[in-house]
Amino acid sequence: MRVLVKGAGVAGLTAAFELTTRGAAVTVAEIGYDLGGSASWFAGGMLAPWCERESAEQPVLDLGRGAAEWWDAVLPGQVTRAGTLVVATRDAGELDRFASRTSSHRWIDEEEIARLEPDLAGRFRRALFFAGEAHLEPRTAMAALHEKLVAMGVDFRFATDARQLSGFDREIDCVGMAAGDKRLRGVRGEMLILHTPDISLSRPVRLLHPRFPLYVVPRPDHRFMAGATMIESDDSGPVTVRSMMELLSAACALHPAFGEACIIETGAGVRPAFPDNLPRVEAHGSTVVVNGLYRHGFLLAPAMARQAAEIVFSHDKPVELAHETDRQRRSA
Repeated sequence: MRVLVKGAGVAGLTAAFELTTRGAAVTVAEIGYDLGGSASWFAGGMLAPWCERESAEQPVLDLGRGAAEWWDAVLPGQVTRAGTLVVATRDAGELDRFASRTSSHRWIDEEEIARLEPDLAGRFRRALFFAGEAHLEPRTAMAALHEKLVAMGVDFRFATDARQLSGFDREIDCVGMAAGDKRLRGVRGEMLILHTPDISLSRPVRLLHPRFPLYVVPRPDHRFMAGATMIESDDSGPVTVRSMMELLSAACALHPAFGEACIIETGAGVRPAFPDNLPRVEAHGSTVVVNGLYRHGFLLAPAMARQAAEIVFSHDKPVELAHETDRQRRSA
């Protein structure tokens, strides 16, 4: 079976892998010149299904809980399994609220915070620790998955409009906002890459700031990805002054040494989201559409890729995640 995958973001790459392992001959068409043209390039790479449950529906947890295992199996050594630390500034009630909406965490005190993250010693009296969560470096993971797919025989066509290609039995549409689905809205996420040798972190840290919530994800060589903005906009332009000030203010609240950090990169990506913020895998004739991953790209892409591959090979219609959510609400 010959399958065309449209889009080389995380959804397209994971779909290509699932299809190839099932025996399909896969071509990936990407309108951009390289892997850096998608919102995936600006992702945090947090594989944190239990933390995300604080603001997301149950299907995000259900679909995302196996993500770390998938990435670890496909790209050994890329996943760091160090958990997630959640702290708050002066409003202790924020931690209580976060704890009430999530699970699979434990409360830790000042002493254990210092043991887990020595550079945060004395800064927070208590925290939530999600030991089962993980993270990866998105750009490194995408490059490694691309390399693996090429070795598996996948044909990549960069700077190519998929409409120029033909002769395929099925198509997987993973182009996000470019799909033109009127149900989708754009949610803009902005990020900064900071560098400071004065701080070391072993795991993502989420700061529940009353005005500027923040997550900081460690990268190699004392680099840190700081992000959190969720702006209802399809503008993919540069980071705004307001967002940069808010992100930097929150980073300094986490640790004042971030005030002396170098800003080595800024960026913004537009994530496609359906009204309920849940992803969809939908069959339309010979095309299967994967879309609406919202802010959960690396977390949900493996599960959605499996669903898409199963549809291609079984010709069954997908389960509507929104319907599943409705059933869960009725049974709650």
